[in-house]
This record gives sequence, C-alpha cells and structure tokens, in this order.
Amino acid sequence: MSFIKPADKVTFATSSLEEAFNSLKEDDWLKKAILKAISKIKENIFCGENIPKRLIPKEYVQKYNIENLYWYPLPNSWRLVYSIFTNEGEIKILAVIVDYYNHKNYERKFGY
Repeated sequence: MSFIKPADKVTFATSSLEEAFNSLKEDDWLKKAILKAISKIKENIFCGENIPKRLIPKEYVQKYNIENLYWYPLPNSWRLVYSIFTNEGEIKILAVIVDYYNHKNYERKFGY
C-alpha cells in the first residue's frame, strides 16, 4: 500500500545548494531531472524510497534536525535526497531537498 500526499512546498535545505542548482544551465540534463523530481515530490511526498533511520548520516541529523530521509532516482545513476517536515501550527507539508549526488558519492555518503 502506498500513500499519496502532495507537498505544500518543495525547497532546498541551504542557499548554497539552491545556488548550485540555479547555476546549472537551463538545458542541463541534471537541472531538467531535478525539476522533474521536484514536480513529482510536489504531487506525492512519498514518491521516493525511504532511507532507514539507521542509515541517515549523523551530519544530516545534526545540521538539519532530520528524522526521515528519502531518495529519488535521477538519470545516469544520480540520486536526489530529501526530507519531509510538517508545520504543526498550520498542518503544511514541506519537502526539503538535502542534496543530490552521483551514485558513487551517494554510496560513500550512506556507506553502501
């Protein structure tokens, strides 16, 4: 059984990550793939694969206070990594893009 829940907003965890994304040329395959992933995440925050809590890098927990993490497949074996946050006051769902990696760097970061 899979859940479908749209995100109220998708954003980047840091301004430097957002700047790196924005600096990609409009016709860059990676930028197009990330835009498509953002669109899919907006439609359904659970479209990615859940990363077990024990595999979430401590750096992410400390830096972003992450309790959940998902990865979304991009072309050429790249991965987009995001987390889901809820705003307790207004019940808004926010998906936060934490990073995107090629497969080799993803494996290094998550110890696969």
